[in-house]
Amino acid sequence: MRPLTIGVTGGIASGKSAVALEFAKLGIPWVDADIIAREIVEPGEPALADIAERFGPEVIDSEGRLDRRALRALVFADESERRWLESVTHPRIRQRLEHYLADMRASGGPYHLLVSPLLFESGQHKLVDRCLIIDVPEALQISRTVGRDTVEEAQVKAIIRAQMPRTERLARADDVIDNQGSHDDLARQVAELDRRYRQLAASTPA
Repeated sequence: MRPLTIGVTGGIASGKSAVALEFAKLGIPWVDADIIAREIVEPGEPALADIAERFGPEVIDSEGRLDRRALRALVFADESERRWLESVTHPRIRQRLEHYLADMRASGGPYHLLVSPLLFESGQHKLVDRCLIIDVPEALQISRTVGRDTVEEAQVKAIIRAQMPRTERLARADDVIDNQGSHDDLARQVAELDRRYRQLAASTPA
């Protein structure tokens, strides 16, 4: 048996973290690219210095940390700036992801998750064996994000435009979870996939 890496992705506010937590209840570990993205811009990290040099003090808060809201407003208003930011952060995120994934493979278990909002856009799909898409309609993405993050609807739409279109993401899926229903429905879908992934891992040569 070879441990499988399952890539989990979906648009903003699709429920990727909720899905990962349901898998965790079944004993499945995961690494979250969003958490790593925050780690690499902590004070003292080279990426933070690069970002501050590019955008100036307006993206650094009073404690010397990245003001993510201010940066987000800048980069989603200008695609060239977003591309620059990705060129600085994506290689560093991938390097740490590879380290965490190696540790999870070495620890045993049938499979583990790589949770990433930009699984395809960043090339991180090359690190996984299967791709699980968490899918919700765009209108639900917008309402959830506005309610959760208190951001303007226009900015949410800009974020959605910067991500892979829903139809293209679904076309690249090996598996799909429809997350517009109840939490019980989500848990049921996760349990079904857990059984399938365990069977696949058991049949995969080491």
